[in-house]
Amino acid sequence: KENLHRFKADLFHALAHPTRIAIVEALRDGEMPAGKLIHELGLEQANASQHLSILRAQMIVVSRKEGNHVFYSLRDPVLIEVLDILRRYFLSQLTDTKNILEELGAKRVADK
Repeated sequence: KENLHRFKADLFHALAHPTRIAIVEALRDGEMPAGKLIHELGLEQANASQHLSILRAQMIVVSRKEGNHVFYSLRDPVLIEVLDILRRYFLSQLTDTKNILEELGAKRVADK
């Protein structure tokens, strides 16, 4: 059980930056050359390299070289399902917050 907890913590630590999540989500539909990935996300080369290095170290992405080009892909696309679940969780939290704010607003109007 401890090994599983460590694995999850390491995974979330590697994903603990918006740029790294954006990279993973950009690879949703499959392999992409580094140049296109950098261009689509509007990243600086050095910045992208640092983030890709972290993702490679955690085996979240894999790379292959073809001539002068490096192509990146997700090691296991099931990670996209995890990010989709987190998106639903986020939207659920927003909905709950919106409902609370609406209730507070209605209470404020009723108290006047």
